[in-house]
Amino acid sequence: MNSLTKNLEGAIKRIILLQKEDGCIPWTEDGVFDAWNHLECVMALNALGYSKEVDLGFSYLKKNQLNDGSWLGELGSTLDIDEKKGTFINRDIESKVFFRDTNFAAYIATACWHDFLINNSVDNLTNNWGMIEKAINFVIENQMKDGSIRWAAKSLEAPKDDSLLTGCCSIYKSLICAINCASQLNKERPNWTQSLEKLENAIKNKPESFDKTWESKKRFSMDWYYPVLCGAIAGKKAEERINSQWNKYVLNEKGCLCVLDQPWVTIAETAELAIALIKIQKKDEAKELLSWINDYIDSDGAYWMGRQVTEKVFWPMEKPGWTSAAVILAYDALHNFSKGSSIFLDDNLI
Repeated sequence: MNSLTKNLEGAIKRIILLQKEDGCIPWTEDGVFDAWNHLECVMALNALGYSKEVDLGFSYLKKNQLNDGSWLGELGSTLDIDEKKGTFINRDIESKVFFRDTNFAAYIATACWHDFLINNSVDNLTNNWGMIEKAINFVIENQMKDGSIRWAAKSLEAPKDDSLLTGCCSIYKSLICAINCASQLNKERPNWTQSLEKLENAIKNKPESFDKTWESKKRFSMDWYYPVLCGAIAGKKAEERINSQWNKYVLNEKGCLCVLDQPWVTIAETAELAIALIKIQKKDEAKELLSWINDYIDSDGAYWMGRQVTEKVFWPMEKPGWTSAAVILAYDALHNFSKGSSIFLDDNLI
């Protein structure tokens, strides 16, 4: 372990601590689960060489994938917080509301392609192929006429047809990875490529397709940088997009805001923004941005979820595994310490 990865030792230990015996990696101890954040942690484990934990993480998803290709997950944005303690209130199983989120499902392809980049294992890819195929087919089944993809399978909990810009951008990246997985295994999936093209057109040219019933989503910084992070917008337009709203979302020497109307810097968003900066050839700015979040590390080396910069308190007082995972992946993108460091930097189809 070199000096850089040693500095991330506390972050990776946090993820390992949270992983359960069956492989599940919840947000926090006994917290909620969703496949996207679980896989973000699996990717961080993979980047730092924790193969046993990675295998366990993939195995958990294989055992718990639904017949339609999705996974049940709870929306973290709906979690209640104990105002006095500043911690999530973990709900009992009877009170939880589960969704079959398309973005959550699609992310398996990103994690599997990342695994292939790192380990160059056709066996791993073959073993996970059935899981990838079912998940991507589930996602495509929820693509709408305008090219956007419904945020969740229709249910009593998600009755309205709507697509989220951030979620669709993440799906865009996952579709690229899924097509690359298929190509590596000499499988042709032309309908996946067609779906990717329709989604790209929606992201670039049809802003009205997104967030129709989620007005509050327009406050989120992710809608700003995710089209760049996931490769849907590239080149000069990507640089223009990042520059255009930098002063709205970034607090100097503090980090990236989660939402416009709250002085709340979040560490995962800051790390993801750093990757977007690397993509537009701004490595020095990315390095500086990541240096700011050194102030958000707990004594155990794990990262706090966020900080309310006006009141100067960590909020909530939680250290989700996916927060540390996002930081690890950002440092990998910057310093290339794993063979998977290009996962978010290279958006080409093989």
